[in-house]
Amino acid sequence: MSEATPTVVTSHRIVAAPAAQLFELIADPARQPEWDGNDNLAEAAPGQRVRGVGEVFSTLLTQGSVRENHVVEFTEGRLIAWRPSEPGRRQPGHLWRWELEPLDDGRTRVVHTYDWTDLTDSNRLVRARATTADMLSASLDRLAALAES
Repeated sequence: MSEATPTVVTSHRIVAAPAAQLFELIADPARQPEWDGNDNLAEAAPGQRVRGVGEVFSTLLTQGSVRENHVVEFTEGRLIAWRPSEPGRRQPGHLWRWELEPLDDGRTRVVHTYDWTDLTDSNRLVRARATTADMLSASLDRLAALAES
């Protein structure tokens, strides 16, 4: 890996919606396919709303495989991050994070991060390198459109 290849990619935007409303859309895996800007998520079963570190939620990807997402950071209404893995397998080391900062009653700064600094699965490196801030922005834009409608 070259030094010029960033292993942490971040995008942010101000959304005209309260942090609590946005967090519900992010922390409920059944809602995630609605705002996934990469069109990678097909569906997630209802009833998996995340409430803390250590929880695992499952999603079905558009290509047909299942991912178990291990929650590693959590502050209700403000922060959620997970590390995906194939069911029953070791986590390969990449992380998806969402941070919400209320600015006032109706606006929230949302930061979306993909961090593959600890990625150990060489089969995933091409896709990790291809994950850009624009791809993260697509999710932010869809999340904003959903929350602001």
